[in-house]
Amino acid sequence: MSSEDEPVEGGGAGAPPEQLAFIRESVRQAKVPRAKPRTWRGAALAEELPVARVLVDKGVLHLDRYFDYAVPRELDAEAQPGVRVRVRFGAGRHRVREGRREGGGLIDGFLIERRAESDYSGPLAALAQVVSPERVLDPELLGLARAVADRYAGSLADVLQLAVPPRNARAEGRPSPEPSPPPKAPEAGTWGRYENGGAFIQALASGGAPRAVWNALPGPEWSEEVAIAVAATLASGRGALVVVPDGRAVARVDAALSEVLGEGRHAVLTAEAGPEKRYRQWLAVRRGSVRAVVGTRAAMFAPVRDLGLVAIWDDGDDSHSEPHAPQPHAREVLLLRAALDKCAFLLGSWSCTVEAAQLVESGWARPVVASRERVRASAPLVRTVGDGDLARDEAARAARLPSLAWQAVREGLRHGPVLVQVPRRGYVPRMACAQCRAPARCRHCSGPLEARAQGETLACGWCGREESAWHCPECGSFRLRAQIVGARRTAEELGRAFPAVPVRTSGREHVLDTVPGAPALVVSTPGAEPVAEGGYAAALLLDGWAMLGRPDLRAGEDALRRWIAAAALVRGQPSGGTVVIVAEPTLRPVQALVRWDPVGHAVRELAERAELGFPPVSRMASLSGPPEAVAQFLAAAGLPPDAELLGPVPVPDAAPGRPRRTGAPPPGEHWDRVLVRVPPGSGAALASALKTAQAARMAKGGGGEGAAVRVRVDPPDIG
Repeated sequence: MSSEDEPVEGGGAGAPPEQLAFIRESVRQAKVPRAKPRTWRGAALAEELPVARVLVDKGVLHLDRYFDYAVPRELDAEAQPGVRVRVRFGAGRHRVREGRREGGGLIDGFLIERRAESDYSGPLAALAQVVSPERVLDPELLGLARAVADRYAGSLADVLQLAVPPRNARAEGRPSPEPSPPPKAPEAGTWGRYENGGAFIQALASGGAPRAVWNALPGPEWSEEVAIAVAATLASGRGALVVVPDGRAVARVDAALSEVLGEGRHAVLTAEAGPEKRYRQWLAVRRGSVRAVVGTRAAMFAPVRDLGLVAIWDDGDDSHSEPHAPQPHAREVLLLRAALDKCAFLLGSWSCTVEAAQLVESGWARPVVASRERVRASAPLVRTVGDGDLARDEAARAARLPSLAWQAVREGLRHGPVLVQVPRRGYVPRMACAQCRAPARCRHCSGPLEARAQGETLACGWCGREESAWHCPECGSFRLRAQIVGARRTAEELGRAFPAVPVRTSGREHVLDTVPGAPALVVSTPGAEPVAEGGYAAALLLDGWAMLGRPDLRAGEDALRRWIAAAALVRGQPSGGTVVIVAEPTLRPVQALVRWDPVGHAVRELAERAELGFPPVSRMASLSGPPEAVAQFLAAAGLPPDAELLGPVPVPDAAPGRPRRTGAPPPGEHWDRVLVRVPPGSGAALASALKTAQAARMAKGGGGEGAAVRVRVDPPDIG
């Protein structure tokens, strides 16, 4: 004993008997050897099911499997399936002491299951720590994550990073409220405006699993109708999940749910919420305290108990596409959930995507639409201004705003606010026929033709083939034109023309949620339009070519969706609501807006894509990276025999001073892109082949940034 301990020994003579007994017991316990923390060297194992199967938090594909660990006896009670654990990973096979593998770095993971024995014949490392006894991963969520990983050629660990929020100890320590009893079945309400609407609500309330594609009527009632569908599902004793594009839509559905269900009956899950609040709400859902959830794409994996309904609003919005690996789309995740959980499915929008039309066309879902008479009574009057009108209009030549638009603004301001939609910056023009405005497409693969620089020969944006003898298949013209770009001074011109009227702007820097019903000019970019009290009296949709001219397969569909989203905020035609769009009136998306027929437009688009082999009829994957790396990847990948390669084409470099986009090459590098297309039925084989090839490449050390090959299945932007 050292001299520093001698006063303690000597001071014990006058100490109370209880203190002496405590000192002696402490000395006895100190002589008992303890296992080294986190390695559990020499520690006894659990008597039953001593092996834990763990998914480590490593998103690399060649480690996308489970690893077995020994369960120390002291962790037996807490080491249950679904808990978060920490393990040592990366130890060599020869670092074994007292029958345990040691070494490696500590890494997080999830305990998947307990087993009586391991498939691995060698010694196992022990679980280092059970981070929390809270079970955050159940078999249903695990099965969904695995299905999403397989569909998008990604890793299970990457999907679980999206599905399970980071742990917050303070939120975890707080108990969740007691679950509320099911509410009474609601009346169909405004669902009665739609054919099959009342039957859909009745099926939900009776415990059925109907699948519907819902084309909502113009106006703000959609959020209340979503809340009625949720209430009907809860009345049957089941849970409901609603995914919407942004925080403003979440706020509207949140308010509607509070009105229909009452406070505290639903949870709000968004990425913008703080870590403690989001995790607390997520735990309430996981524990079964709350059975109704609304949120942005962060909520698509919400672990709702006894899921009875999954719903998505405006599935064509870009916000539904997850930018992080493996980049799933919320619509596809909810479709997987509907199939795995055998629950009801609802896809709603003012517009209609081609994917939604395909669900109805295939018979998987039924349409919920209103009659044409009711649509005409709810939609505003839509008027068009084409190139011919602009050429004859002196006001348009002087102020870049046609006379019809001035008249609509002047008349609308007498009765309320007027919305002006101006395309946001960044739309890239593509080539079209100068006579009939039909998009110029490649003769080989039907991709968009582009002129990358002034004076250069046309080249396909998909397969890269040059086109020197193009002519329009619609009208035979040989002349091309680039699509026009939107006016920059629209807000200033309107402000000078109407100096007594306030001008409000809503865009990326500052997005308005609502505006009063008083006369005002509201200039907004697409997707940022605020809701006006009582609806807008009129709306101007300017520079339609700027949205129709994007080099994207979905340009027409997306332009129509954005126009309808703005026009749906305008009062109906019986109340004097008017919409003026500056675009060629003969184009299909413009005609669909005039007739307010987004479903018909989507059905025709689907038929054309089926004829040309475009998604969603076919499945596609995008491979991008350095040219040599992409070529090596394709040579090693065992693609399905019916796979078709389109490309390579160069990937546009990031503009100097602009932030690097997701999937863009690093500064100073030049990448190529190849599209792989397969027919229906081969999508799973394509994803499996790409995942296997990427895993083999990473295992050989070919996954570094300098030689990275980015794989994306079903990319939303293929040109």
